[in-house]
Amino acid sequence: MASSASRVPVIDAIKAVACLSIVLHHLAFYGPMSEVARPLMPGLLDWLYHYGRMAVMGFFVVSGFLTARAFAPDGMALLARPWPAIRQRYLRLALPFLAAIMLAIGCAAIARAWLPHESVPGSPTLPQLLAHVALSNGLLGQESLFAGVWYVGIDFQLFSVLALLAWISQAAGRRYPPARWAGAAAIGALTLASLFVFNRNAYWDETALYFFAYYGLGCGAYWLTGRPGGGLLLAGMAAIVAVALIVDFRARVLVAAELMLLLGGMRQAGVLESVRVPAVLSRLARISYSVFLVHFPLCLLVSAAFFHFFPQSVAANAAGMAVAVAVSLAGGALFHRLVEQRTLDPAVRRGILASVALGAVAVMAR
Repeated sequence: MASSASRVPVIDAIKAVACLSIVLHHLAFYGPMSEVARPLMPGLLDWLYHYGRMAVMGFFVVSGFLTARAFAPDGMALLARPWPAIRQRYLRLALPFLAAIMLAIGCAAIARAWLPHESVPGSPTLPQLLAHVALSNGLLGQESLFAGVWYVGIDFQLFSVLALLAWISQAAGRRYPPARWAGAAAIGALTLASLFVFNRNAYWDETALYFFAYYGLGCGAYWLTGRPGGGLLLAGMAAIVAVALIVDFRARVLVAAELMLLLGGMRQAGVLESVRVPAVLSRLARISYSVFLVHFPLCLLVSAAFFHFFPQSVAANAAGMAVAVAVSLAGGALFHRLVEQRTLDPAVRRGILASVALGAVAVMAR
């Protein structure tokens, strides 16, 4: 979800639409504004409630596509060692995430005064806070501090698995050249295992194994195309996905496959980077990670205010949802400028870490 250094307009459009869809889904899913406003737009809210979450597949497919392009463009890793890349990925994801956690804790504390609703998170515990620092709250069985937290940990898991597999194959390839392709083969095998086994069982949904189906399709969209016969290879992958859907239909897998075909087809046709999209989509894509991180805490504050002052007004709560979207976008833009773009600044890093440390002390002192 974090911005790519080399922008692709179509990918920007996917990220922008996915970002906005997730904000709207959370507004529809978590109430109470959507509960009050429902008589005004029941069909739209029902659709967002059930299907808005599908947008996250866009982020996974795009992330796989961009990671393959950056670290293994021909299927063979460019990483001499995986650990610096994994560390950099952690910092890129975690530093803005930790700042957003502190914001979420503060916003929830304010919202609880006016909004007695199940969507408002409770006060954090120390194990809960530490699990979030490790991007492992789901794996460790700790409740999320705000909606969508799981995505950050899964993204980190997926990247780490890909980096390690690619590096192992590269190291083996130095001794036995054909083994250079083992990483891409292992990633392909893991994608198939996810499609046919792990993604069909919710037991695995806190792990990369469940989500590798989407991520691997993104990698495949890059690796299989841009070469003679790439269209046939892409069609072959689509046929495999079709079999997986016949075995067990999952709309989320269908969405990921459609995005794979879109990105792979455009790359094979040589038009992926030449198609233009509206500038507003590129701007939203650039701040999409920041919007994702801050939208739920900010929406809580808007919900608390509208619930307090207009608890039964259908029109006011519908307007409140629009206000929440606007506040989320504006807050995301500000967070991107002040935090996400400045995580390489030592002063910003120290500030984020100090706030987390103070938060931990406050939790222990409670």
